[in-house]
Amino acid sequence: MGAPVKPTYIFLTAKPWNDTAFSELEREPHANWVRIKSKEEFQLSKITDLNPAKIFIPHWSYIIPAEIFNKYECIVFHMTDLPYGRGGSPLQNLIVRGHKDTKISALKVVENLDAGPIYLKKNLNLDGTADAIFKRASGVIKEMIIEIIENDLKPVPQVGSPVIFKRRTPAESNLENVRSITEAYDHIRMLDAEGYPPAFAETEYLQFEFTNAVISENGELKANVRIFKK
Repeated sequence: MGAPVKPTYIFLTAKPWNDTAFSELEREPHANWVRIKSKEEFQLSKITDLNPAKIFIPHWSYIIPAEIFNKYECIVFHMTDLPYGRGGSPLQNLIVRGHKDTKISALKVVENLDAGPIYLKKNLNLDGTADAIFKRASGVIKEMIIEIIENDLKPVPQVGSPVIFKRRTPAESNLENVRSITEAYDHIRMLDAEGYPPAFAETEYLQFEFTNAVISENGELKANVRIFKK
């Protein structure tokens, strides 16, 4: 009798803060793990060849094609307590609304965005830069993935009235409407991660981009600044 066939799972994300989680999952001896990083790689023909038991999506900026989620079980991780916060830019929308903590919702991908049934939710603290939060979230998501697989969790419908978040635009990174030191700190940190348009201020000729914000003991805000011609 041959050895049992190991299931294959796809880990769909290009974000570097998910590297450690994938490396740890990849060492799991009872499954084959495949990471897909680009939209071009994420095609039905490639997925069909892999024949995954599940597709896990920690962080992805594109719509999942219906031809894929209708054929394979796709599980996305959304940084809100769904149905609160469906839609784009969940981390930034949470912080500008004053949230200090949130939940990560693991949900099945369906036709309507972030409307699928829920497998489970886990708590997440929103302290620190966006990069630090995403790294923290990645560790939580890894544990959620393990729990979904080991307990063969089945999703249940969302409960409650949806609150929709609108995807933020690069223009909204402007600090022009910020009125306090705390707001400025939150505005800078919530955009401080690879792939996000950093907080900025501008003059007629120059643009100032801010990262690594901290509030000192005397209440002053300090940050790194990059200055360039518009």
